[in-house]
Amino acid sequence: MAIFEVKVPQLSESVAEATLLQWKKKLGQAVGQDEILIEIETDKVVLEVPSPSAGVLVELVVGDGGTVVADQVIAKIDSTATASATAAPAIAVAPAAAAASSAAPATKPAAAPIASASAAPSAAKMMAEKNMSAAQVAGTGRDGRITKGDVISAAAGGSKPTKASSPALPGIAVPMGERPEERVPMSRLRARIAERLLESQANNAILTTFNEVNMAPVIAMRNKYKDIFEKTHGVKLGFMSFFVKAATHALKKFPLLNASVDGNDIVYHGYFDIGIAVSSPRGLVVPILRDVDQMNLADIEKQIAEYGAKARDGKLSIEELTGGTFSISNGGVFGSMLSTPIINPPQSAILGIHATKERAVVEDGQIVIRPINYLALSYDHRIIDGREAVLGLVAMKEALEDPSRLLLDL
Repeated sequence: MAIFEVKVPQLSESVAEATLLQWKKKLGQAVGQDEILIEIETDKVVLEVPSPSAGVLVELVVGDGGTVVADQVIAKIDSTATASATAAPAIAVAPAAAAASSAAPATKPAAAPIASASAAPSAAKMMAEKNMSAAQVAGTGRDGRITKGDVISAAAGGSKPTKASSPALPGIAVPMGERPEERVPMSRLRARIAERLLESQANNAILTTFNEVNMAPVIAMRNKYKDIFEKTHGVKLGFMSFFVKAATHALKKFPLLNASVDGNDIVYHGYFDIGIAVSSPRGLVVPILRDVDQMNLADIEKQIAEYGAKARDGKLSIEELTGGTFSISNGGVFGSMLSTPIINPPQSAILGIHATKERAVVEDGQIVIRPINYLALSYDHRIIDGREAVLGLVAMKEALEDPSRLLLDL
C-alpha cells in the first residue's frame, strides 16, 4: 500500500480558511494523476485540487461543504489499490476524522452526481446541498453552463408547494402555501464583498462627483480602426481600453486619486494598477491590470478579455485579484444610467461608467444629438479635496472627447 495525501493548497496571507464544494469522485473510484478531485472556494477565488497520484480514492477526511485551512489533509489516495465495482458515496467522511473535522456528518445523504464541466462552482455547491443532478437543471449560462439562478429556478419549480410549518434550513426551499421561501448561505465571496463594502462606507468619507462625456470621438475612432485593429492584434477594440487610458491620464495629473491611506500616512503609488470590476457566476470580482501606463490599447483589451474568460470559469488566481491603486466599474453593460460606486479599500477613488445613450445637448447655442455617457468618480474626502476630484474627472472627460490627448500626453 502506498498512500498519498490530498491537501488543501496554500492560501494567500489574507485568506484564513476555505470551503470545499463537491467531491468529483466517490470512495473506491479510480483517479488519474493531476485529475481534479474537488474545488475549494475562498473569499476571493475558487481553487482546483488535483490528485497527487494515480490510484484509488480510499478515504475522504472532509466532506462536501467542510471548512478547511491551508495544507490540511482532506483525502487519501492509494496508488496500489484497485477500484471497487461499487463506489461509496462521494461525501462519506472517514469515521476517525468525522468528529474532528468541520465537514458534514457521514450520515448526510449522498449528493447526486454533477457534471462539473457544465455547472458554475456556486451552482455545483447548491446542487449538492439540494441532492440534485445536472440532468434536473436547464443551464442558461454560456454554452449551456448551469448558474446558481438555474438551480434556484429548478428547485422552486420541481413540485407544487404545499403548506409546511417547519423553519427554513440553509440551502433548503420551504414551501409556505403559495408563497415559498428559500434560505441559502452566502458564498465566501459574497460574504467578503458585503464585509468590504460595509468597511469602505464605515471608514471612508465617500463623496461622488459627476460629469458627462460626449463619446462621439471615441466611437468614430473605434469604427474607423476596429477591423484593422482586430486583424493586427487578434482582439476586438472595445471601449474599456479608452476608459482605462483616460483614467491613467488623469491619475498622472492628480496623484492623490491614485494614492491610499495607511493609518495617518498618505501612500503615493509610483505605478498605476487599475482594477476592472467583472461580474462572474460567484459574484463581483476585481482583477488588476498592472502597470497600465506601460500598456497600449491592444495590451489592455487582451488582458481584459483574458480576465473576463477566467472570471466566467472561476479560474482567476489570488495574485490577479490582489492589490490595485484605482478601480473602474462599468454598470453600463447592464444598462445602468447613473450610480455612485463604492471605493475598494485601501484605494481612495473609483470611476463608474455607464450606458452611452443619445441625448439632446447644447453646442454653440444649438440643440444637437450626441452619444452621452455619465461618469461618476467616488473619492475619499479624507485625503482628496473636491478640486482634485472634479479636475481629475474633467481630465478623463477631455481625454475621451479628444483621444489624441492620450497620444500626445496633454
